[in-house]
Amino acid sequence: MKPGTLLIHNGHEIDPSTRALGVPIVQTSTFDQGDLTQAPTYDYARSGNPTRRALEETIAVLEGGAKGYAFGSGIAAIASVLGIFSSGDHIVTAEDLYGGSWRILNTFYKRWGLENTAVHATDPEAIRRAIKPHTKAVFLETPSNPLLKITDLKACLSIAREAGLISIVDNTFMTPYLQQAIPLGADIVVHSATKFLGGHSDVLSGLAVTRTEELGRQVYAVQNGFGAVPGPWDVWLVLRGLKTLKVRLEAQQTSAQKLAQWLSGHPQVEQVFYPGLSGHPGREIHAAQCAGPGAVLSFKTKTAEQALKFLAKVELAASAVSLGGVETIASYPVRMSHAAMPQAERSRLGITDTLIRISVGLEDIEDLITDFDQALY
Repeated sequence: MKPGTLLIHNGHEIDPSTRALGVPIVQTSTFDQGDLTQAPTYDYARSGNPTRRALEETIAVLEGGAKGYAFGSGIAAIASVLGIFSSGDHIVTAEDLYGGSWRILNTFYKRWGLENTAVHATDPEAIRRAIKPHTKAVFLETPSNPLLKITDLKACLSIAREAGLISIVDNTFMTPYLQQAIPLGADIVVHSATKFLGGHSDVLSGLAVTRTEELGRQVYAVQNGFGAVPGPWDVWLVLRGLKTLKVRLEAQQTSAQKLAQWLSGHPQVEQVFYPGLSGHPGREIHAAQCAGPGAVLSFKTKTAEQALKFLAKVELAASAVSLGGVETIASYPVRMSHAAMPQAERSRLGITDTLIRISVGLEDIEDLITDFDQALY
């Protein structure tokens, strides 16, 4: 089945016990274990829950992996996956990862002795050069947040595999509907399900999918040990959101394409970053590994004052963190997603005080363009 069909027909479209067209919300903290001579399927909700299992099995099917795991937030999923490594291990990362990933690598895990080297991942050979004897993993994100830089997943994941490294890909921007990293060679895929998968700005959740059962056991040990798991109601909201991912994302990326093209010709806009634009670096690579350009774009105004004025004047876009909801969201990375990154590092990467990231929602595109036009003057 194609990805759009799998979103609905993935093994959890009908509840086997009631024939309900939806997964039941099992709202409990513990389970009666019955015959203690037999290992129970469920014992305590931190370790497992039927509603959560439905989401975990669904995301594994969608990503083409062996095992899926749900967490209380996207960064909980990322932190838990990183928790499979040990003090003294080394990880090669893309230099422009999501700010929360950068923060936890360079604060919490750095204190615990997990070393990382950030490289310009648009050059696969930069990854090869950064590998050390104690390197254990490569952590990538494409398109990157917030400048939509494109990484050649097949080339980079091949390098990781040749070196015997675990490869991790953050697939939040693209979702499994537009990009599947495991068939391209990834070992683990992570998501902030808060974003497009949930799709309605009403839930916090994270997901991880492993290529193999063995990696799954390692991730589960951290999930169960740390306990950063979602409740059944949050899980149910993500399951509901997944069913409409195709129609939402198709409409959103169609509008994003039109908005990016319009912004490219606006006199107050210095530069636009979007994989759907003909001049975007790595556009051909992106098209070869993805089914569409996605619904997130960024642009730079000519001055910081213009950027702040836009965020204050725009009416049909919330000035907020996060992305992937039904409403358009305008984010200011230097004060939001990448605020923890030192200013010098942000500047080096091009994350300036003129940069605005847009997650395009489901509003009529003509209304969005009219509103953006008035906000840019």
